[in-house]
Amino acid sequence: ADVFQSNEEDDRKVRRREKNRVAAQRSRKKQTQKADKLHEEYESLEQENTSLKREIGKLTDEMKHLSEVLKDHEKICPLLHCTMNFVTIPRPDALTSCLPR
Repeated sequence: ADVFQSNEEDDRKVRRREKNRVAAQRSRKKQTQKADKLHEEYESLEQENTSLKREIGKLTDEMKHLSEVLKDHEKICPLLHCTMNFVTIPRPDALTSCLPR
């Protein structure tokens, strides 16, 4: 009876160890998949960040260019030097009186 009980306990230990081994493998696989997913998300965010920085650079350049164009235009724009541009409701005759003839 003792030998039979000992074999049963050994079998239970073996089954428990196998079950634990499989659970540990499953857990490690799940952790690896989670790490892979985080790495992919990181790579995607890095690409998006690089793209956005490039876009910021382009928009900054465009803003500088348009500011220069506006500054050059302000020097020669007759509407900016006309006293009529302070009228709250622009009238076509008031605006055309500022334009060179």
